[in-house]
Amino acid sequence: MNPLLDRLQPYPFERLRALFADVKPNPAYRPISLGIGEPRHATPDFIKQAFTEALHREPSGLAGYPATAGDPALRRACADWLHRRYGLQIDAATQVLPVNGSREALFAFAQTVIDPGPGDDGPWVVCPNPFYQIYEGAALLAGARPWFVAADPARNFAQDWDAVPEAVWARTQLLYVCSPGNPTGAVMPLSEWEKLFALSDRHGFVIASDECYSEIYFRDEPPLGGLQAASLLGRHDFRRLMAFTSLSKRSSVPGMRSGFVAGDAALIKAFLLYRTYHGSAMSPVVQSASIAAWGDETHVVENRALYRARFARITPMLSEVLDVALPDAAFYLWAGVNGSDTAFARDLLALYNVTVLPGSFLAREVDGVNPGAGRIRMALVAETAECEEAAQRIVQFVRGRR
Repeated sequence: MNPLLDRLQPYPFERLRALFADVKPNPAYRPISLGIGEPRHATPDFIKQAFTEALHREPSGLAGYPATAGDPALRRACADWLHRRYGLQIDAATQVLPVNGSREALFAFAQTVIDPGPGDDGPWVVCPNPFYQIYEGAALLAGARPWFVAADPARNFAQDWDAVPEAVWARTQLLYVCSPGNPTGAVMPLSEWEKLFALSDRHGFVIASDECYSEIYFRDEPPLGGLQAASLLGRHDFRRLMAFTSLSKRSSVPGMRSGFVAGDAALIKAFLLYRTYHGSAMSPVVQSASIAAWGDETHVVENRALYRARFARITPMLSEVLDVALPDAAFYLWAGVNGSDTAFARDLLALYNVTVLPGSFLAREVDGVNPGAGRIRMALVAETAECEEAAQRIVQFVRGRR
């Protein structure tokens, strides 16, 4: 077996199952889960129709092997969306590549760009803390070491990049950023991007920008994207920068596993080579549905409105008893609790049959401190009435503990 597999930590939901193994939820309440960030809004009919039409079109969309680079029409649809959304001029042939959801691409990208070198003392992959665990697993299985940068609650959960030693930056080959962030919902401003680009220029590392929550936001101005930031700063070749995005949250189609990456043409070329050998081509049927989804914004506006109304209703309720505020974006509330986050989650499930994810499961302890400890992540993905019922139970639970 690959010995690097032994370095992987259990996934947060495996840890959650273990945490709840001996908990008996109160049967007086129906179960409500706020634990998993899986979109639950209905998939738009026009996307399902495009999928069905492609399936039955002759010759069938299942009758041949798809190209790993994807259909030119899909790449153009992705480039057109980047132009409408961010004002970018993207070469669809050389700067865009379809992927089977951002998760697999974020993992595979590390395998493409990391050079582990000889010995056990490999290069660094810098990533936020708390973080999406794929970053850590990708780094470890590529033969690198993850360096975690804690988010600062006093600065809207911004990462303290200045805390990374110069010696670490000097051996960094890849930086993962997530904006809007999971679990914090924080959006990186242009000044932060400017700092990271300067560090990349000085040390030569690649930046992988995870932007899968970019279309669910609560401010008037949409979140700044990595490629957009580069363009605003005159970096029109997007050197050493790759943006990852997905239809899962934007269009409520997590089961399609469809997204794309865009950025530095040299990185796209190398990533395509890797993916050709890895066997990562997207089904033509999914490609056809994806073209339809990327070409329409009406359903995205409607989807965002549903989240905005829900968060406007739920956030004030929970802020009465928890340390929580409306995030910049994404569909999570990142709430501070009084005491242990794991005890909070266990007791809430036992007494009120509501599932939340302990924040410490989404972070790593560094110098004796886990930046997720004492917090919980709540995914407000269910219908508003269900989320409101869960919030009412949480309010009762917290008040009962005082």
